[in-house]
Amino acid sequence: MQKLDFDRVKNLYWDENCSVKEIAGKLGFSFWSVYSFMNTNNIHRRAPSEVNYATNKYKPQFKFKQNLNIPEQELKIAGIMLYWAEGTLRNSTVDFANSNPQMIKIFLKFLREICGVNEERLRVYLYAYSYHQIEKIKLYWSKVTNVPLNQFTKPYIRNGNPNLSQRKLPYGLIHIRYNDKRLLGTIKFWIDEYLNNNGQVPKWLKGTDCRKCSVPSKDGMEK
Repeated sequence: MQKLDFDRVKNLYWDENCSVKEIAGKLGFSFWSVYSFMNTNNIHRRAPSEVNYATNKYKPQFKFKQNLNIPEQELKIAGIMLYWAEGTLRNSTVDFANSNPQMIKIFLKFLREICGVNEERLRVYLYAYSYHQIEKIKLYWSKVTNVPLNQFTKPYIRNGNPNLSQRKLPYGLIHIRYNDKRLLGTIKFWIDEYLNNNGQVPKWLKGTDCRKCSVPSKDGMEK
C-alpha cells in the first residue's frame, strides 16, 4: 500500500500553500488520511487567518504596484499617512473612516492603484443621523467612492440634533473597509518604516512585494 511521504506533504502544505483537501487530491488519499498523517508527524498547521487566506488563494486579494514613479510614490506616502491618522490598526480589516470626500477619494486611489485591491471586496459602512435622508446619502457616497450600493453594509444611524450635528456631518461619515489581514499588516509595516526613516522614503517603498514586507523582522529587514 502506498504511504504518504513526509517531505512531500510538508512541501505541498507550506511551500505550495495547498490545503489539506488539495494535498489529498494530488496524492490520491482521503482528506482524513492526510489530516491524521499531519497530526501524527507534527506537521504544524496554519493559523486561522492563514487558513482563510489559503482557502481563498484563487480569488483576487490584492497585488501591489511595482517600480513606482514619483507621483505614485507620493500617492503611496499620502495613503499610509492618511491611514496612520484615520485608520484602524487593530484586528484584521483595513478600516479608514472620514467625512471628507477628498480624503476618501485619495485613500481609495491608494488602495486601487498602489495596493491593487479587488473591487468586489471593498465595503462601505455609513455612519449617519436619524434626520439624514439615508438613501440620498448612500447615493452621494456611492458616487464619491465609485463603489456600488450592494457593497454598502447596514448603516449605523443615531439620534442627533440637526441644528448642531448637521453642520459638522452634512453627509455623515463613512468607513472604507477591506478585510485582509495581510494587507493591513503591510500597511502597518509601511507606516512604521516611514516613521523610523524620519520621513525619508525607504528604498523598498518604491516597489514592494507584499510577501516580503508582510512578515518583517525586528531590525526592519525581511525574513
